[in-house]
Amino acid sequence: MARPEKDAAVAQLADKFREANAVLLTEYRGLSVADLKELRRSLAGNAEYTVAKNTLASIAARRVGLEAIVDDLKGPTALTFVTGEPVEAAKALRDFAKDNKNLIIKSGVMDGNALTADEIDRLASLESREVLLAKAAGAIKASLSKAAYLFAAPASKAVRTVDALREKQESAA
Repeated sequence: MARPEKDAAVAQLADKFREANAVLLTEYRGLSVADLKELRRSLAGNAEYTVAKNTLASIAARRVGLEAIVDDLKGPTALTFVTGEPVEAAKALRDFAKDNKNLIIKSGVMDGNALTADEIDRLASLESREVLLAKAAGAIKASLSKAAYLFAAPASKAVRTVDALREKQESAA
């Protein structure tokens, strides 16, 4: 590859590193073209699965300050640039790796913090953003219902006390 072409490739990779919410590294040795196509389809809309030269990817990662993943850019490594939800991309990779033992999740980086393969697996185990938001909304609604009941309780207790006193006076008279 000529020098200007390499510079352009590094600049393109650096832009992808900057734009991504997370970058996940996998080893793809032994996967067929059909397998890679299926993996890309499962990541569609959420992440981009790219195979790049490790040297160029290392230079681009250093340019944007992602030193944490440089050591893992050895061997047949593919980069998953996550532009959507990192949890969904991690789930897609984990699920694909379960079915295809040749895909190995190596490491990654999210919000500037390095991620190990175990941390990516834990990230994949999280529920989706929508489910977590629904649970939070349910908890808030339950708290509000409980508060409404507590505020209404003294008034209803007072009404029951007045009714009991009225019945007592009527029965005494």
